[in-house]
Amino acid sequence: MTITSKQRAALKTKAAGAPAIFQIGKNGLSDELVKQLDAAIEARELIKINVLESAPEDKKTLAAELAERTGSVLVQVIGSKIVLYRQNKDPKKRVVDIDD
Repeated sequence: MTITSKQRAALKTKAAGAPAIFQIGKNGLSDELVKQLDAAIEARELIKINVLESAPEDKKTLAAELAERTGSVLVQVIGSKIVLYRQNKDPKKRVVDIDD
C-alpha cells in the first residue's frame, strides 16, 4: 500500500496526540511482539511505538522491519517514536479516514 503526501500529513496529525501503545526495548523484535503489533494495527489501523535506548537496533531499522513484517506503511519516525498505518480491509471496521 502506498499513501500520498497529503494522506501521510493527515496520519501524522492524527498520531500526534495518540499515546504510544507498545515499547521496543533490549529484547528487540520478537515474533510475539510482531504478532501483537499486527493485531493492534488490525484493530486500530494507526499505532505509535516507543523505541527505548536499550533497543538492539536503531529506530529507523526497526521501523522498516516492522512495516515489512506487518504489511503496514511507515508514516514517520520522529524522536524515539515510530508511527505505522495499515488500512483495515473491511470498510465497516475502518477507524482512520484518510481518503482525499
